[in-house]
Amino acid sequence: MEEAVVIGAGPCGLSAAIELQKIGIDPLLIEKENVVHSIYLYPTYMQFFSTPELLEIGDYPFSTPNEKPTRQEALTYYRTVASRRQLRVRPYQRVTEIGTAGDGAYKLTVADASGRVNIVEARHVIVATGYFDQPNLLGIPGEQLPKVSHYFREAHPYAGTKVTVIGGSNSAVDAAMELLRAGAEVTVVYRGDTYSPVIKPWVRPIFESMVNKERIRMWFGSRVTRIDEASVTVVKDGQEHTIENDFVLALTGFHPDRSLLRAVGAAFRDDDEVPLFDPETMETTCPGIYIAGVAASGRNANEVFIETGRNHGVWIARHIASKR
Repeated sequence: MEEAVVIGAGPCGLSAAIELQKIGIDPLLIEKENVVHSIYLYPTYMQFFSTPELLEIGDYPFSTPNEKPTRQEALTYYRTVASRRQLRVRPYQRVTEIGTAGDGAYKLTVADASGRVNIVEARHVIVATGYFDQPNLLGIPGEQLPKVSHYFREAHPYAGTKVTVIGGSNSAVDAAMELLRAGAEVTVVYRGDTYSPVIKPWVRPIFESMVNKERIRMWFGSRVTRIDEASVTVVKDGQEHTIENDFVLALTGFHPDRSLLRAVGAAFRDDDEVPLFDPETMETTCPGIYIAGVAASGRNANEVFIETGRNHGVWIARHIASKR
């Protein structure tokens, strides 16, 4: 019987595990990929919006010569912290179900990469599953075509091609800029009437300049309604337009996976699918089951960031300690 299991080894899951160590619990972390896999999926040359101290966990300093850390630096930092703390991470194992085990404990069904299943029992479960593998789908014809991706890694494969970027947040703007530098012909389709207020302030002037110079084609107040092998259909002001196209990057955001919490009987707020939880302890309506990180957000995953979600583990550990 484990005292505590953390589902997910992202920054917030790692932070929660370290806080549990501080109160004398050696938690087991079960991760469907590897440590901070969501950050691994970020664009290769991405730079964080946050300063390094806001990404720190477990009182370990995040050293970097840059004002804003890079993705590569973050990968190194988090895996180093996990190693230094000797966290018990089981990578490439997926929790497929949480059930009750009697005596107030829980039974986790865990499948490894080969499909073999084993059972782990725990008195406390912290769900820190993140959101980056749950893209917000467009729900339009052609979205399933191989030319469409909801992730952007780097621009090189798109050199010399016509790329439509769907979205207007930082991910879309960063991708458009990288694609332009790699020699792609870039069209950005955004449903907003003007630039998003969340665009990084040091990036927006450059992006606007590229749009004004018509090096990036920007469609405001527009939406893609169909994707075909050699084109996309865009609706603007009630009129349909056909744009020649080789690839589509649908960078429309992500949402948390609620299936584990729903299966175990946790209650949800009806308006935005947020799990009901005590904001002082992060405990859900199922005693002993907690949420950490983006799992505590609604449909808008940007409600919770690393710099806020890393504190959830402190509150969880404090609550567990008070019951011991």
